[in-house]
Amino acid sequence: MARYVFITGGVVSSLGKGLASAALGALLQARGFSVRLRKLDPYLNVDPGTMSPFEHGEVFVTDDGAETDLDLGHYERFTGVACRKTDSVSSGRIYSNVLEKERRGDYLGKTIQVIPHVTNEIKDFLRVGDEEVDFMLCEIGGTVGDIEGLPFFEAIRQFAHEKPRGECIFMHLTLLPYLAASGELKTKPTQHSVKELQSIGIAPDVLVCRSEHPIPEREREKIALFCNVRKEAVVAAYDLKSIYEAPLAYHREGLDQAVLDAFGISPAPRPNLEKWLDVQDRIHNTDGEVNVAIVGKYIQLEDAYKSIKEALTHGGMANRVKVNVQWVDAEDFDREDVGERLSGYHAILVPGGFGERGTEGKIKAAQFARERKVPYLGICLGMQMAVIEAARNVAGVARAGSEEFDHEKGEKRFEPVVYHLKEWVQGNHTVSRKADDDKGGTMRLGAYSANLKEGSKVAEVYGATVIEERHRHRYEVDLKYKDKLESCGLVFSGMSPDGRLPEIVEWKDHPWFIGVQYHPELKSKPFDPHPLFADFIRAAVDTSRLT
Repeated sequence: MARYVFITGGVVSSLGKGLASAALGALLQARGFSVRLRKLDPYLNVDPGTMSPFEHGEVFVTDDGAETDLDLGHYERFTGVACRKTDSVSSGRIYSNVLEKERRGDYLGKTIQVIPHVTNEIKDFLRVGDEEVDFMLCEIGGTVGDIEGLPFFEAIRQFAHEKPRGECIFMHLTLLPYLAASGELKTKPTQHSVKELQSIGIAPDVLVCRSEHPIPEREREKIALFCNVRKEAVVAAYDLKSIYEAPLAYHREGLDQAVLDAFGISPAPRPNLEKWLDVQDRIHNTDGEVNVAIVGKYIQLEDAYKSIKEALTHGGMANRVKVNVQWVDAEDFDREDVGERLSGYHAILVPGGFGERGTEGKIKAAQFARERKVPYLGICLGMQMAVIEAARNVAGVARAGSEEFDHEKGEKRFEPVVYHLKEWVQGNHTVSRKADDDKGGTMRLGAYSANLKEGSKVAEVYGATVIEERHRHRYEVDLKYKDKLESCGLVFSGMSPDGRLPEIVEWKDHPWFIGVQYHPELKSKPFDPHPLFADFIRAAVDTSRLT
């Protein structure tokens, strides 16, 4: 049976609960324990799949097709454990399940209430897979005191109460603000946050205090005394230059030891931190740098491209170079000269996205990369824009475009080189979709296989001819244009196993120009960089040496 660590937050949001959870998972792994991490989000959306990237950041997709919070990306990047549908749940999903059961008559005519029915549903979710690992780390989204979060806090209180003593602990993240006027850290917000937690029946075992300044011994003792935790369990969390310093930083501050002490695990296995020492070394000891432009439409919120940014960092680590990422708004190319703006970059990446806004700028970026022989990586929509660019400017399909943009506009303007995907094979059955279907959870989601062409650039990069990658899209390049485009030099170098869906394109007369329909960034890790990103940065290094 797994031991449970419940991670909560107080005072303010965005303190880094997800990063702390992921770092703790990595440290427990370093001591030889198996871990699983999961996220409980209080919002009423069923999942983040229909949220705007400006609202929620990126949507992380699991192998089994769940659209989840971006914190699950942190979990995977730090632990290497692939997340599943059962590792993420929202209030919306919980209430949907409860109401479905009520409609079926499962509750036998009872009055449906938050306690016990909603809390029981949350507890059932927590129990899934608890025999598979040594530690289950469960992060509760939001902050203590939020109305939306109350059912979750009550559920974890009940869950811990029902478990044998010593099988559940609570870790609480809080803020220690620094007042420059008085020149001191203030502990009162932390005290109030813990008091709020205690008022609903939860007493934290470990306190993680975010601070921009060192925590004096006196303040640490004060926090321990008034928050009723041991002094050794008051752990400092300082700002870091890189998130990948977190495991070593938290270990230095004694987080993993505090957690093991709270469980009474003594003596604990010594940690093997060689992997994270190597990661840290690769971050800080680089041999040169490269400049990469990300031409996107959600650049005002970097979290919208979180996994891409991290995958580029991993690619830099694989080549021991620093990757300077510059965010370029695709809409700028409606007014500015592309050549003037993109000159000087060693590589260009065009990420995924939805809707027509900014797409003409992405097409211009793909054209610039093709004509100037600059390394180009197009992901999802970025691949589709590269195909449309090739169709318009090389293959002579002047009105080439995407059916997505016509659907959005409500009128037919383009020749649909990219069309709405109406069916695809998933496992042993065919999935069918219509353009007017509900938006949530209806895309081609999760891991699918692809066959790579022998001798192609991608086959060389992967070192294999069969791969499996994660998808999130509802529009696809139309196969009927394949022969025309290939005769112009755009090779369809990766296809679905049934040969019906294009997965990868590349220009054969280009040093490095690859577009992929899937999202390779989702599987990249600091200690195991994705081969596409590793080789993309290698190509950028080669370009930098020529300039």
